[in-house]
Amino acid sequence: MKSAVVTGAGGSLGRAIALRLAQDGYGVALLDLPGDGLDESAAELKAAGARYGVFPIDLRDAAALVRTLAEAESLGALDVLVNNAAIYPATPLLDISLDEYDDVVAVNQRAYFVAAQAAARSMRARRAGSIVNVASITWHGGWEKLASYVSTKGAAVALTRALARELGPDGIRVNAVSPGAFPTKAETIHENPEAYNAFVLDHQSIKRRGTPAEIASVVSFLVGPDASFVTGQTLNVNGGWVME
Repeated sequence: MKSAVVTGAGGSLGRAIALRLAQDGYGVALLDLPGDGLDESAAELKAAGARYGVFPIDLRDAAALVRTLAEAESLGALDVLVNNAAIYPATPLLDISLDEYDDVVAVNQRAYFVAAQAAARSMRARRAGSIVNVASITWHGGWEKLASYVSTKGAAVALTRALARELGPDGIRVNAVSPGAFPTKAETIHENPEAYNAFVLDHQSIKRRGTPAEIASVVSFLVGPDASFVTGQTLNVNGGWVME
């Protein structure tokens, strides 16, 4: 049996990724803070007849994260890690406290490293595995009031490349997915949702909003056999907003 770990599984993107990986035959470990989001994801996987486990966790706790990844292997050998969890306080640069910045780094950057390191130790023993880090369109050109978030998403891409280079000889592939502006709860940080929606569509080549399932399908591709020679890459999924 094979398993996949998805962090931030209580959010809409994480939930879609978990559901798709379950459809692909993985036992899926759902990692997130306890609450309604995680409960809803568990309910959807149960309804789908999936093999899954629920692991409530604060990703700021590095030791707990390492223990949880080991516990998640009760679902099967760890083949896939999706680092998806993120927090995104919208604060003007000059008002960002060091505590707030450190909090964002702990969830969006340090937890990615800790989880990847723990997963790589397990995958290396079998000389097989795939890690996907979720970045963001914001790292391409910056975004006001999100300096801490944007910097961690750029770090996710840099980490992807470093890990791909180092872990490739061990049979482990590492890639990143960089979503555009998907309609998730993250959009609550924008004061005028209608204006923001118009802004997004104006910048995209495809004139509709993306769906979480479309992110999940890209993750499924990257961790699957059709991407067996793909590593160190960042795949933009943004409706043609950023093209590179």
